[in-house]
Amino acid sequence: MRLAGLVGLAALVLGSAGWGVLALAYFDHESLALRATLAAALALAALVALTALAFPDWRGYALAGYAAVFAVLLWRWSAIEPSNDRDWRPDAARLAHASVAGDEVALYDIRNFDYRTEADFTPAYYDRKLDLRELDSVDLVASYWMGPAIAHVFLSFGFAGRDYVAISIEARNERGEGYSSIKGFFRQYELIYVVADERDVVRLRTNCRHDPPEDVYLYRLLGTREDAQRLFLEFLEEINRLRDRPEFYNTLVTNCTTNIWLHARGVSGRPPLSWRVLVSGYAPELLYDSGKLDSRLPFDELKRRSRINDLAMAAGRADDFSQRIRAHLPGVTQRTAA
Repeated sequence: MRLAGLVGLAALVLGSAGWGVLALAYFDHESLALRATLAAALALAALVALTALAFPDWRGYALAGYAAVFAVLLWRWSAIEPSNDRDWRPDAARLAHASVAGDEVALYDIRNFDYRTEADFTPAYYDRKLDLRELDSVDLVASYWMGPAIAHVFLSFGFAGRDYVAISIEARNERGEGYSSIKGFFRQYELIYVVADERDVVRLRTNCRHDPPEDVYLYRLLGTREDAQRLFLEFLEEINRLRDRPEFYNTLVTNCTTNIWLHARGVSGRPPLSWRVLVSGYAPELLYDSGKLDSRLPFDELKRRSRINDLAMAAGRADDFSQRIRAHLPGVTQRTAA
């Protein structure tokens, strides 16, 4: 039992030190020299604590000292606050917002960039008024670039088969900053809900990204009109909240897939929390198994027919882009029930 206790303490020190070293390595916006020095100091404190486990006379002092150092780190870490006031990349510079009056929704700053390449684009935004009574479809878009397990997943809300509003939950990048899954664990990115025209957020992935290329799939979700309206309003409430009170993105728990699952808490037949929510590439398969996708075809065949890259390439910047990428896709004639 004594040996098991020591092994448990060693695992606790190693685990906390591993997290702490990475947290300090990416700490806020401090200089590289300071971050490296603090990370090395924590690693040294952890090494001393681990060594002291073999010496009963020193064990308590060393563990207490390490616990005090780690407590200071946690205290300082908890004080880091998100902000909407940074030098943002152009595609993340403006936050959308909405107003709702009865069945009328006004959306402001819908992104609709004209991409020539991923890095070469003309920024553009527009406002639009929508009628909730016309909301009759919700589609899930899944974009893959690293094999079957990893995908970026977002929703697109359709109004009378005419207007489509895509909402993509993403890490908000500063100018000159790229995305890193590791950094996403350590309060390095704010959270942004990109409200966009499909000619922007879909076409960017199907037509413009080539290094690496992305395979994009579009699935029609099954459900009632009331569920679609409830989900859309949940998204709008969060969009407005983030405009006033920013929040951090987190690779594991506050990301494109987990937040969709959380917003769907009032939707009937919401899939259970599963590893396939966390491993986002398998989210469409989870929805299929939960009865939220068209089940007339085996899932592998449904997925094959749901790939929209070729349709999007052919559509280009056409005004009816959204209609063209849905041409001949399975399930698209199934709208949400009235």
